[in-house]
Formats: sequence, C-alpha cells, structure tokens
Amino acid sequence: MNTMITGKTVLVTGANRGIGHALVEEALNRGAQRVYAGARQLITHADARVTPLILDITSDDQIRAAAEHVGSLDLLINNAGIGLYDDLSDRAALDQHLAVNLFGPYAMIQAFLPQLTTRRGAIVNVLSIAAIAALPVIPAYSVSKAAAFSLTQSLRALLAGDGVRVHAALVGPTDTEMSRGLEVPKVTPQYAAQLILDGVETGQEEIFPHPTLAAIAANWPTSDIKGLERQFASLVAAAPAAV
Repeated sequence: MNTMITGKTVLVTGANRGIGHALVEEALNRGAQRVYAGARQLITHADARVTPLILDITSDDQIRAAAEHVGSLDLLINNAGIGLYDDLSDRAALDQHLAVNLFGPYAMIQAFLPQLTTRRGAIVNVLSIAAIAALPVIPAYSVSKAAAFSLTQSLRALLAGDGVRVHAALVGPTDTEMSRGLEVPKVTPQYAAQLILDGVETGQEEIFPHPTLAAIAANWPTSDIKGLERQFASLVAAAPAAV
C-alpha cells in the first residue's frame, strides 16, 4: 500500500475536538482527497473536502449507516475514546470504558473492513502509553487501552495477508480535555496528529507521539516484546482454518 495521505480518503472518529480535530486538519494539510469527520453531533467545516458524519461508535446503527455512506476508504483512524477517573470499584465504569475504547474500534473495523481490504488500506487505533504501563489514577481507561492494543496486534497479524496495515498510536500526555487534570509535560494535539500521520506514512507499526517516549520508540522495533509479537504472528499462516 502507498501510505502517503495525498489523494486518499480518511475517516476520523471523535473528530470534533482534541487529537481527532487535529488529525482532520493534518490530513487536509497532507492533501487528503476526502476526510470523513465522525462525531456524536454533526460538525461543520469550511473545507469542502470534509464530510461530517453523525457517528457514535457505540451505536451499531450509526456505524452501519456511516459504512453505507462512505463508498471507499483508505485510512480508518479510530480516535474516539473516553477516560474517566475511577478506582476499579465500579464495574459500570469499566464496562463504559470497554464499550467505547475497545468494542467501538472493533465495530468500526468490522464495518469498514471490506472497503479497507479493497483499497489495501490502513487502520490507526489511537491508544495510550497506558496500554503498556497502566496509569493507576485512571485504571479502567488503562485496562481498556491495553485490551485495544492487544486487539491491534491481533488484527495486524490477521489482516496482513489482505494487505491491510494496522498501526497503534501510543499517545503520551496531550493537552486535551481528557488530561487537563494531569500536571505533567504535555504536547499539543497538533503535535500528536503530525507524528501519528508521520508514523503512518513511514510504516511504523507502533507510533509514540510524545518526546518523552523517544527512547521507547527507538528501542521498540528491536525489543523482546516486539520480537515475541512477530513470533506469534508467524503462527497465523500455520493455524488451522476456522470451521
């Protein structure tokens, strides 16, 4: 697949604010032909290349309608998510995080997979560094992002034969509403969006869009964890077909 954004069709969920909004703008800056901007409420945009979509990723009906509306797709960016403070004492909070941060992207991928396969496209799951090192002040969020990271790795192996690339954006602290309460160095959403799309265009399977994660990013491709992922992925071809 040609992973350059120029001339491509892109869909971004959670496009109304934060990293999602910045990803829409960055895709336009890189010459995207069409950007579908999904959000729970219809948004407006001055650029005619932007098509707003009413899209709650926990709604099967809205996902189905979006897939029918989008005729062709090169890049699906699963950015929509939630992050609430909790202490894992409330099962409902964990369920809510899993519904949005895990099952939402899963449903989006399943709905748009035929289009992505036809175009030999790509998927970006916007995750968090908390997926590999839990942040205990938002544990339900961390659990959901860890699950979504496992989903990303699994789909990467399962879809490789169809020519669909699957990227994980392991975002660090970013100046969005979700992280306003964290007193740590943050990057702007624009910075994160630029590095995420840089990672897509250069074929990085894991993207770390924060300067404090530079050492992890440099070592990740040759790490034992990445090596184990590749070893397990090689078993896909040898696995018996599902009945």
